[in-house]
Amino acid sequence: MRFLIVSDSHGRDDNLRRAILSQPTAQVVIHLGDGQEELARARSSFPEKMFLQVRGNCDWGSALPVANEYTVDGVKIFYTHGHAYGVKSGLYTAVCAARERRAQVLLFGHTHQPLTDYEDGLYILNPGALSSFQPTYGTLDITPQGIVPNVVKLP
Repeated sequence: MRFLIVSDSHGRDDNLRRAILSQPTAQVVIHLGDGQEELARARSSFPEKMFLQVRGNCDWGSALPVANEYTVDGVKIFYTHGHAYGVKSGLYTAVCAARERRAQVLLFGHTHQPLTDYEDGLYILNPGALSSFQPTYGTLDITPQGIVPNVVKLP
């Protein structure tokens, strides 16, 4: 299964739409915060997609959770914007939170810096920011052969 992972769209409906269109096989879109309003608008254009999201530090007044989990094919994904876990100062707290939940994948945003990493059984992905000068997003493939996180520059 392919996931489209986006974060920090900050009002860029155009970039969010382009990211979704560029990954037609992605069945699930996970928005990691700072884009609640534009994701709400995108949902109606893509009824065939499942949308998951958490709130970011700029999603004012949001009732969304700061973190959540999703499990597919026995793989648990822990996802958060990251501000509540201090990701701009390091990943230790977010990694600990993912491990406490026995997750195999940690997804976070907030820093606007794309990252893929693997640490002792935990895949880590920050898709970067759709609002950046050079916008990026992530894909996450979960198959019987394994887990593959990837960062993609928006075409």
